This record gives sequence, structure tokens and C-alpha cells, in this order.
Amino acid sequence: MAELLLDTRALLWWVSDHPRLSSTAREAIDSADQVWVSSATAWEIATKTRIGKLSTKPDLSKSFSEIVSAYGFRTLDITCQHAQRAAGYPHDHKDPFDRMLAAQAHLEAMTLVTLDPVFDRFDVDTLW
Repeated sequence: MAELLLDTRALLWWVSDHPRLSSTAREAIDSADQVWVSSATAWEIATKTRIGKLSTKPDLSKSFSEIVSAYGFRTLDITCQHAQRAAGYPHDHKDPFDRMLAAQAHLEAMTLVTLDPVFDRFDVDTLW
């Protein structure tokens, strides 16, 4: 497996060693050439932490970059191309974080590690 992009749940479950992270996902992350985490994931975690919908140990909203780096993952910045692709999807899926992850996975030719079936509606390769 060449390059992976983790969705927010995959990152959270990896960091917490949560048993719901599938063995397929776990093995793929362990053996990937490179694992990426989107800036959109940092935004989503910070937003959900701020509004009280998410609490993480350690606090990813405050030490995101350090924690991502500690696992050997790289952060993927959002570009104008990513934003245009995310905005241009034809269906009405409203979650901006999902739309961005789909756009980034598509444009960067990465496999998105996700449990969320909504990504079947986007033109991206997924695994779980």
C-alpha cells in the first residue's frame, strides 16, 4: 500500500489504540509507505472539542502536529485545488470535513482509511 489518508475517526482510534480500528486498517497503516493526516482533521477535532462534541486523551486539539509527527505521519495542507474539488462535488453531502477528505484523497491519489460509508458516494479508494 503506497500512501494513506486517515479520516478523523481512524486517527482518533489509532492514537487511542481503540479496538474498533479494524485489523485491515491497522495493518495497512503499519505497512504504508506514507500516512497522511489532513489539516481538515485538525480543524474538525478543534471544532468538535470547542463545542463539546469531542474529548480526546491526549488533547489533540492542542498538540495535533506533535502527536501526528510522533507517529511518523505527515500533515496534508489544504490547497486551492482541494477546496475547489470539495466544493464541486455534485451531490448534496453537507459535511465540509468529509468533502475535503474526499477531495484530497482523490487529487493526491491516496487511499482513504475510513469506516464511513458516505465516502462510497465520492470518487475515492477506501479501506477499513
